[in-house]
Amino acid sequence: LVAFAGFAFASFRTSLTPYVDFAAARDSGGRNVQVAGALEKGSTDYDVAVEALRFTLKDPETGGTLRVRYSGVKPANFEDAISIVAIGRWDTAGSEFAAGKLLVKCPSKYQGTEVKSYS
Repeated sequence: LVAFAGFAFASFRTSLTPYVDFAAARDSGGRNVQVAGALEKGSTDYDVAVEALRFTLKDPETGGTLRVRYSGVKPANFEDAISIVAIGRWDTAGSEFAAGKLLVKCPSKYQGTEVKSYS
């Protein structure tokens, strides 16, 4: 039972992907991390033939930037995203963040609408 608990804890610990800032992502040592930021307008480059997306994330607090490479289909409404979370690791050979997964937050279609109350 103790061995199983130890194995479960070790497996859980290695599957965690912490949120880090851009500097920590560059120094992550090849382990998976999550970085969040805003899409820098005009920085998107998508190659349809090989499904390769490259873009720059901008940290709204510090103004720092991070170049990201993602292999896969470009998410819908990507250009309209208000924030993007990239999950992956730093690629020292390419000097960019290699994301295996993207979480894209777009503005709500209900944003700014008023709700009437009937009282």
